[in-house]
Amino acid sequence: EWNGKYRDDVRRFIKGDPGMKTAFATRLAGSADLYNYNNRKPFHSVNFVIAHDGFTMNDLVSYNSKHNEDNGEESRDGSNDNFSWNCGAEGDTSSDQINQLRVRQRKNFHMALMVSQGTPMVLMGDEYGRSTLGNNNTYGLDRRMNYFRWDQLEGEEASRNFLRFYAGLIHYRRSSPLLGRSEFLRSRDITWHESNWGNEESCFLSFTLHGGHLGARSIYVAFNAHGYWVENALPKPASGKRWHRVVDTNLASPKDFDAEGVRAIEGSVYRVAPYSCLLLEEK
Repeated sequence: EWNGKYRDDVRRFIKGDPGMKTAFATRLAGSADLYNYNNRKPFHSVNFVIAHDGFTMNDLVSYNSKHNEDNGEESRDGSNDNFSWNCGAEGDTSSDQINQLRVRQRKNFHMALMVSQGTPMVLMGDEYGRSTLGNNNTYGLDRRMNYFRWDQLEGEEASRNFLRFYAGLIHYRRSSPLLGRSEFLRSRDITWHESNWGNEESCFLSFTLHGGHLGARSIYVAFNAHGYWVENALPKPASGKRWHRVVDTNLASPKDFDAEGVRAIEGSVYRVAPYSCLLLEEK
């Protein structure tokens, strides 16, 4: 069933709302508070950030408020509780800094969805950045904004680059036995690198999914929803192994995603950029 708590908690953490770290961790781990009863499994949670009603992914990071004037109801229709953030300007902007942050946030949302236990659901068009210009209730509009825009996907380098990241991460999830588990995580499956869950101001979360007992490579994930860099101490890899970077959403394409994890991490600290996330693989 659709997990509305997942949508709201993930949206709020990624945009930097305080006091959301524990809820975010719960959603990433499969929402056991909602589904771990009556023999239900993590896959009973349909995880989503975007659905057919509401903002597109692009609009979620581009508008603070809905803009539904074209619907003929004086913008009274559509949800007012979107937990969106425009990253510094309402709607289209020529600011490179804001546009880069918006792309980063879109990557962060997709990353959260792909590393979460449960069943992911995505919306057509989010893979290239479809926008409905801030209208979050477009079901009655037969317009290009509701169509799949092949011209945008094929004609814009930024759209193709985002599709590469988006599709690559989906494939990575499908290939890893640590993601999309059929059972709820136990202590041997995950380590949360957190000593102060009660810190309401903290918007940084990291964890390791252990793969040794499953014959798989362990995965380290970190999310930084602060507006500043975090000097992040990495957990020590197993003897004879090193951490290799698969995802850093702060990097430009194609370095933002490398399924092979070619780049080995030197040292024990990784600087995680503002509003970005990281996935490392142990090998």
